[in-house]
Amino acid sequence: MAEEREVPQLLDESPKIPEVLPVLPLRDVVVYPYVILPLSVSREKSLKAVDTALVENRMILLLSQKQMEMDDPGSNDLYTVGTAALIMRVLKLPDGRIRALVQGLQRVRVEYFTETDSMFKAKVEPIVEPEITERGIELDALTRTVKQTLEKAVALGKNLNQEVLVIAANLDAPGRLADLVASNLDLKPPQLQEVLEIVAPIPRLKRVHEQLMREIDLLEVQQKITMEARGEMDKGQREYYLRQQLKAIQNELGEANELTEEIQAFRDKISKLAVPEDVLTEIERNLKKL
Repeated sequence: MAEEREVPQLLDESPKIPEVLPVLPLRDVVVYPYVILPLSVSREKSLKAVDTALVENRMILLLSQKQMEMDDPGSNDLYTVGTAALIMRVLKLPDGRIRALVQGLQRVRVEYFTETDSMFKAKVEPIVEPEITERGIELDALTRTVKQTLEKAVALGKNLNQEVLVIAANLDAPGRLADLVASNLDLKPPQLQEVLEIVAPIPRLKRVHEQLMREIDLLEVQQKITMEARGEMDKGQREYYLRQQLKAIQNELGEANELTEEIQAFRDKISKLAVPEDVLTEIERNLKKL
């Protein structure tokens, strides 16, 4: 049976980030502050990092790999900007893997790594996001535009949890809005890492807006292709239905056999003639229509 270990959820105030954290390398995901995400852990060093974090203070450093396919990354294979996170819950599976529910706390920068045979640890420095002392009309317009564009993406078929839209609608902090939107876009890990490393909230939100607009362009093209394909399919179905109706009417009137015999007579005559290939193709095309 799977063994589940649950810990208290994150308090209203973020806990103090320790100077040294066990490192959990991530293959194909980037975790942002305030984002709650389930992670599958199976590599030996990663399992050890999770166990160490649970014993110490439940905090762990989430760092993405530069190359996703690498199975045993070294310290040089990891980005040096990541997210300190709280392990909220773990589920140990019978095959030895772990399902961990984590919540991002704060961006951090690695000062240096320490490595043993069993795991990584890192000395980290928290990254403090600059405060916005005064909101101008440009920031308000950017914030509103991002929210409206996110709603448009959903209207175009973007698969997004309704809860995300509700949270986004009530967020005014540009940095948190940027992180929320980025984490719900179909971005590749290097693009997600790029957003993570933009510390200033307004430039980060602008970059996410650019990526969101590209998503809109892709969704619009996808919708156009789908509508065109559906139109072609509907046209083919309509033609098939009409031909079936015509065939039924001909059978009812006793014309179907006469028409078949007439077409076969045409084919017999053509087979006795020396007809060029292109002419024969055109004749056959018209016989099929008939």
